[in-house]
Amino acid sequence: MAQRLPSVYFSSSTIEGRGVFTYEPIEEGMLIEICPAIVMPAEDLPVIHRTHLHDYYFLWGQEEKQCAIALGFGSLYNHSYEPNAEYVFDYEQQTIDIYSLKPIEAGEEITINYNGWPDDKNPVWFHDPDYDREKEG
Repeated sequence: MAQRLPSVYFSSSTIEGRGVFTYEPIEEGMLIEICPAIVMPAEDLPVIHRTHLHDYYFLWGQEEKQCAIALGFGSLYNHSYEPNAEYVFDYEQQTIDIYSLKPIEAGEEITINYNGWPDDKNPVWFHDPDYDREKEG
């Protein structure tokens, strides 16, 4: 089984820094990428907040007390409140799987909602004026 659609690549993004794109159309419901995850214990979560990895980790586990770094392109997907893809955790395989929510056109950036649910419009940390990184660690 392929770990990523062959048409998927990363490049500079107009959203932020780098992003993930496709050079061929992707149909709704397609598995775009299986990203192996490096899962870290709860005691590492305060430490990660003091590193450059702060903006690239996912909360992990049923109680979201652990953290994980997605390998592959997993940590390069940019945020959107109108995403065209979503991520699904596979705790048993320790992967973060990216699926298309709707058709994605060739050349389009593939985006996810960092809140975890495609329809969740709550502010993410970098859009939230009340967010204070110092409180985390």
